[in-house]
Amino acid sequence: MLIKVCGMREPGNIAAVASLCPDMLGFIFYPLSPRYAGNLLPEAVHVLPPDIQRTGVFVNEEEAVILGIAERYRIDTIQLHGAESPEFCRKFRDKGFRVVKAVGIGGTEDLEACGKYEGGCDMLLFDTKSPKHGGTGRGFDWELLGNYRGKLPFLLSGGIGPADALRIKAFGHTRLAGIDLNSRFEIAPGVKDYELLSAFMEELRR
Repeated sequence: MLIKVCGMREPGNIAAVASLCPDMLGFIFYPLSPRYAGNLLPEAVHVLPPDIQRTGVFVNEEEAVILGIAERYRIDTIQLHGAESPEFCRKFRDKGFRVVKAVGIGGTEDLEACGKYEGGCDMLLFDTKSPKHGGTGRGFDWELLGNYRGKLPFLLSGGIGPADALRIKAFGHTRLAGIDLNSRFEIAPGVKDYELLSAFMEELRR
């Protein structure tokens, strides 16, 4: 199961969390986010081990801006967390990036449009529906995902916390690829609790 830790911003904290060997580290380049990483020195990302996917998170951003940030930080995975079209997603996949499209889930109707992203994305991310575009710390009803019949694998996100390891391991959807961890593992916005993450990841990997 893939483990993505999102909302990274502080160099020392990035290095500490990287030592836990997550599969993906997420850097949010949405200026309205309290975890905005646009002021982070690129070197803090450049030194990450090559087996950790460097994921840039964007919300309704222009293509040229995304490409510029991706080059500066050596991003290899682009997560689009706004109202981006399948055609927009495909532009980045055609340029060699892995593409993750976030979908806010509030009801079964939100799953119906997921099929249009097949061919343009590598993976979906199901998050709690919110005008804040993630980072709310609130979960959604995972049972709704029983209605997902798409071909794309997905990351489960939205308020996952330290007590959820057993629940995640018991969640048996065939398209579940991994999980996305963020605000419930923080000391402050953009600063992850190393001990909490370490214990959770160890439990999940048993």
